[in-house]
Amino acid sequence: MKKLILETTAPFQGLPELVAYDEGLFQKEGLIVEWADREQGVEKKVAVDVTAPTGVNPFTSHGKLFEQGKADMYNACEWGNMCRVQDTSKGSRQLGRRAIVTYSALMVAPDSPVYTAQQLANRMIGVPFYFGTHYIVLHMLEGFVPRDQIKLCSAPNGSRYRLKALLDGEIEAVTLTEPHVTLAEKLGCRIICSAFFHGTEVASDRVDAETYAAFNRAVRDAVRRINADKRAYLHYFIDYHGKTDPQVAALRVEELRESRLVVCDPAPIPLDEMQRTYDWLKSWGMLEQTASPLDLINAQVQAYAHQAAE
Repeated sequence: MKKLILETTAPFQGLPELVAYDEGLFQKEGLIVEWADREQGVEKKVAVDVTAPTGVNPFTSHGKLFEQGKADMYNACEWGNMCRVQDTSKGSRQLGRRAIVTYSALMVAPDSPVYTAQQLANRMIGVPFYFGTHYIVLHMLEGFVPRDQIKLCSAPNGSRYRLKALLDGEIEAVTLTEPHVTLAEKLGCRIICSAFFHGTEVASDRVDAETYAAFNRAVRDAVRRINADKRAYLHYFIDYHGKTDPQVAALRVEELRESRLVVCDPAPIPLDEMQRTYDWLKSWGMLEQTASPLDLINAQVQAYAHQAAE
């Protein structure tokens, strides 16, 4: 049996991995999976004076334990992982896309005067820099607001913390993931726009192609199980966060929308999409030290592992 230490993952970004772990699918593939808590010691506060990712540590949560040599692999949004791989001290590379396609909504408080995306011009939006809920704001608003009128500030990773900051009036809008989108709606908040985004798996050469292929086979099995009965797995979103949050614990599975749970087989990152993502990040002043998006993946492991997992 091969042991893999993974950084912890919430259902909105790693439900198939959690299902594969709970239902013995990793063990079936000869893998012993252990979890390392990446959230220990992470500061949770709004910083309205931090308005761009420049100078922000991309390893405050995702990749933190990996960079310390305490984890073998982690997953996070594709944009943030490109930036983390550029800055790695451990030779990390992306190995392909994760299975879940994350749903995120840009929301305002119940008493907000904002009803459309265009009205968010020059209003303070709290985001966790280098996380998917940071980049998705830029993607969603670019079609409505000039870039120089998209105003961001640093807010904690973890939707519950951003929702509290929104309700407390610290910021004017936030992006949330499930189950906190549903909770925010119950509390009267409004969705202004929403979108899905991909994430990727990141590892070093400690994770070889055979190991990653086995990992993917287990995840593919979990994807099939989830897609066969999404309703049966929505409780993960409540259970995971409800342990420490009574408001989430009070949610009912029936209140969560199946359409917001999208999973597909893990796969290689398509080259044309990778190039567009790279060019887009460059246009926002990121990835300045990277000459090619191909420098950010392990193409050999990615190709073999996904082919072997078919």
